[in-house]
Amino acid sequence: MKRKSFYLAIISFVVMVLFLGTAFIAVPPPLDDLGSKPGSSSTRPIAIMVENSFAARPQSGLNLADVVVEAVDEYGITRFVAIFNSNDAPVVGPVRSARPYYAEFANAFNPIYVFFGTYPECYGMIEQTGMYTLSAMSDRSGNSSITAQAPYWRDWGRSSIQEHTAFMSTIQLKQRAQALGYDMSGAGIPFHFKSDAPSGQRGGITNVNIDFSTAVYSPRGFDVRFAYDRNSNSYLRYMGGYAHTDYGTGQQIAVKNVAVMVSDIVGPLDIYGHMDIRTVGSGPLYFFNDGNVIEGFWSRDSISQPFEFRSNNGRIIEFTGGSTWIAVVQDTSKISYQ
Repeated sequence: MKRKSFYLAIISFVVMVLFLGTAFIAVPPPLDDLGSKPGSSSTRPIAIMVENSFAARPQSGLNLADVVVEAVDEYGITRFVAIFNSNDAPVVGPVRSARPYYAEFANAFNPIYVFFGTYPECYGMIEQTGMYTLSAMSDRSGNSSITAQAPYWRDWGRSSIQEHTAFMSTIQLKQRAQALGYDMSGAGIPFHFKSDAPSGQRGGITNVNIDFSTAVYSPRGFDVRFAYDRNSNSYLRYMGGYAHTDYGTGQQIAVKNVAVMVSDIVGPLDIYGHMDIRTVGSGPLYFFNDGNVIEGFWSRDSISQPFEFRSNNGRIIEFTGGSTWIAVVQDTSKISYQ
């Protein structure tokens, strides 16, 4: 009996360790949960950090985002802040770490900000924004109270390198946020929307070219082209000369609006190559929808406010209903269109 009790105790201990070790590691949702679900303008968006290194391509879930903000990171590699409100994405990623300016871009949408940790000083900066957060790693530096709460899983079939294997689900993220008592109400996407322009009012600007290189970094493979398709009134995304597709469906990413913001980009700031991007104030803007271009400016008084997009005559720009991709570049020479 003593030996039996001993073995039962050992088994109980092992089960407990396994449970604790996987408490915050989720698994992909079942097939019944796959696909888009209708969103609501009164819900709080989910903003997720997604990487864009070559090992991360093609990504999952970007095709379901309402808004994607792309900006440069260390060594000229860009990352995405993918904002989900109208659709749920059962698989998003690979998910990577945050940076202060990515958090500031996300904060414009008053979301739950989701990321896979960050460097020590950045935790405190993120917490100071006041956003709800879901990180997959805890801040052990003492700069914030952020702890590992984001459910995720690893897909080793996508890469043999750990940093490219983390994936999340907006469904599971919302469930975790609700369990933590986060307020899920919100204002949705803070843009002014309109319907597609009639065929006869669609313009003839067929290509939008975006160069993310900076004065310091200019790696190949991060140039972007959006090709306008008049029939669908959408822009097909190309990256590094190749169609940018979704991993799960194989379909090319197509969006309704393309906005290019020009701002100050400086760095590297330290030995790690960290960059900095100005996200407040104002700067030139090139806005594309319906085959046309509107030249104007973006503005924002603080990191807690949404961005305003206006034409040069001061009128608020209307977005065509659907997804929007926002690129942030260093100067006006980085954008061209024909």
